Amino acid sequence: MKNDIKTKRLIEIKKNRERIIGKVLNNLDDQTFIFFAGIHGNEKAGVLAARRVLTQLEKQKDNVQGNVYFIYGNKKALDQEVRYLQEDLNRIWSLNRIEKIKDNIDENNPEEFEQFEIYKAVKDIITKHRGTKYFIDLHTTSSPTQPFITISDSLNNRKFSSCFSVPVILGLEEYLNGPLLTFMNEYGYISLGFEAGEHYSQEAIDNCEAFIWLSLYFGHCLKKKEIIGFDVFDKRLNKSSKNNDFFQIDFRYSIQKDENFKMINGFVNFDEITKDKLLAYSDGKEIRAVNKGLIFMPLYQNLGEDGFFIIHKISKKWLKLSAFLRKYNAHHLLRILPGIQKHPDNPFTLVVNPMIATFMAKEIFHLFGYRQRVLTGKNYHFIKRDRKITPFP
Repeated sequence: MKNDIKTKRLIEIKKNRERIIGKVLNNLDDQTFIFFAGIHGNEKAGVLAARRVLTQLEKQKDNVQGNVYFIYGNKKALDQEVRYLQEDLNRIWSLNRIEKIKDNIDENNPEEFEQFEIYKAVKDIITKHRGTKYFIDLHTTSSPTQPFITISDSLNNRKFSSCFSVPVILGLEEYLNGPLLTFMNEYGYISLGFEAGEHYSQEAIDNCEAFIWLSLYFGHCLKKKEIIGFDVFDKRLNKSSKNNDFFQIDFRYSIQKDENFKMINGFVNFDEITKDKLLAYSDGKEIRAVNKGLIFMPLYQNLGEDGFFIIHKISKKWLKLSAFLRKYNAHHLLRILPGIQKHPDNPFTLVVNPMIATFMAKEIFHLFGYRQRVLTGKNYHFIKRDRKITPFP
């Protein structure tokens, strides 16, 4: 009886709540862009920008050399304009979670219904289309910011993100569990997150629109002359961004359950800070910077687990060396070191003895393309971000 109720509820959801905001399709063999909007319910800029773009795309769909989808994120949270209802929809993406919701959705957890619908939409798109696929997640932040991109550190992600005149942040997946784009990157797909500006600002909507059009241009879906207002969109992102450098995360302040976290007012992304700078309060106690760098994503809203990050600029020499080593598969050299071995079941994972992991700087693994470190049993697993397309679950 209980399973019958769940099945009926799923059928009702599919009938009454469209997951696709809109789409423009051409050749199944061409590249396909999948834009997510509103993964967090208080971030509507991407949804509004998607509707704008769709209105224009429909008028010139014959010019589109590819396929374009726009997908709603957390629809229930969007209706209530809150980040999420029970759990963050952008922190629950893993193979184990997907296998669970395929068989049994928790009817008391609204985010599981949202995740199931998004998964089904993505699965259908991947199954239907044969060309290169780009997954782009449109976001906004709780404080004013210049636009920026976040990526898992694969060479394909680097290459595409380098097309835009905005800063690019590497390594976010090392500090967050279960983001949607990290999950997509696990299967070899190009995946970018775009942070457009402050929640509810007109500027954030405009920046999302500009980023969508430029993505379609750089992804060869449209020619420059076919995008009305291309120069305006290009100048908008150039003007609103101070640089297009790459940055790496050094530190994340994690907010604990029931903690009373209060960020000090006035910080914006990429502000320079010194070591011991007073940044926030936790239950009335001071939180100071553990090292110098740049402040990143300071939290100025009630919901969220990330108080702030500290980042630093990556040198172009390091990026070039890293790209060279990865291009020629030099990561195999790591496996000859004592205490490091290839995972028996996963060719993209190294199993590393904790003593070696402590001795070898994390940056060494980064250099060879291993970005995420996970403690599994007695060993660390370092996960490689560069990978070929593998079957989607």
